[in-house]
Amino acid sequence: MSERLKALADAGVSIWLDDLSRERIESGGLAELVETSSVVGVTTNPTIFAGAIADGERYDEQVRSLVQAGEPVDRVIFELTTEDVRNACDVLAPVAARTAHDGRVSIEVEPDLAHDTEGTIASARALWKAVDRSNVLIKIPATRAGLPAITAVTAEGISVNVTLIFGVERYREVMDAYLTGLEQAHEAGIDLSTIRSVASFFVSRVDSEVDKRLEAIGTDDALALRGRAAVANARVAYAAYEEVVASDRWRRLAEAGANAQRPLWASTGVKNPDYADTLYVTDLVVADTVNTMPEKTMQAFADHGELAGDQVTGRAAEAQQLIDAVRAQGVDWDDVIASLETEGVEKFVASWGELVETVEGQMEKARA
Repeated sequence: MSERLKALADAGVSIWLDDLSRERIESGGLAELVETSSVVGVTTNPTIFAGAIADGERYDEQVRSLVQAGEPVDRVIFELTTEDVRNACDVLAPVAARTAHDGRVSIEVEPDLAHDTEGTIASARALWKAVDRSNVLIKIPATRAGLPAITAVTAEGISVNVTLIFGVERYREVMDAYLTGLEQAHEAGIDLSTIRSVASFFVSRVDSEVDKRLEAIGTDDALALRGRAAVANARVAYAAYEEVVASDRWRRLAEAGANAQRPLWASTGVKNPDYADTLYVTDLVVADTVNTMPEKTMQAFADHGELAGDQVTGRAAEAQQLIDAVRAQGVDWDDVIASLETEGVEKFVASWGELVETVEGQMEKARA
């Protein structure tokens, strides 16, 4: 086992793999990562599935069967992806059994539902029923339309991974949506201990957007702030989480058996080659959080990652000062966050289109 990854896990950070394929499941590769690399969860997205299906002969038989049954492409995607997630849930089931919060596998509602509350609710219900595993998390985007959907499905006992969170104010709304859902579930007599949730706060894309704007300003003071905004934003978000879990509202829910909605650091692959490739792991170490990593980032940390203890608790004030300094250079922070959410939804829709195109190609091969 990588000593560095083990040390990260010992620091209270749950390591989740941001990748999945049928090859990885059936070959034992996922189980091996659980055994050797401290991996205790999995996240997925349409791009991950598109890559897996394009490269994987292990899907061919199921695709042929679905094509022969006359299923349309959306249904083929649903069947392929829910089967992979169901089987991954089974691989992670022992982890779920021995830990309070880990052993989870995420699958996403269709991205084109990001602005459709009722459609998101229906999709979440369908995925939850199809996977039929208590350790699945249904990914719902933190859009305006997503917020009431988060509340509604949580109230039904469905566990949710809230994705595409970029700003602290929206993160507060996400936490409120989760707590409201728990309160409604409690009123309905649902066992709150069965509901899990994470809130996926995106990291690297913040630096990409802020750096672009700082470079356009071009002054020495502006350029000196590059590569620092994303971590600062996440640290301020963590302070907001601490406020919520210290509240009387949360205390009442916890006493009723509720699980906290843990912060999950997403988009932790470093996009700028000038920055350390483990930046968004090392600088965001804090207990009771999740870091979901592409395998490349996980391997980088296993090879040369540095662990310097808790890098988040108590650092919100200095983090806010950094954000204020970015604003002072002329960067419209509110526009940064709004642009990232819009772009995030667009990227997810585009990745869904990529998945549709990939599966259509496999369906054509099956018909030949």
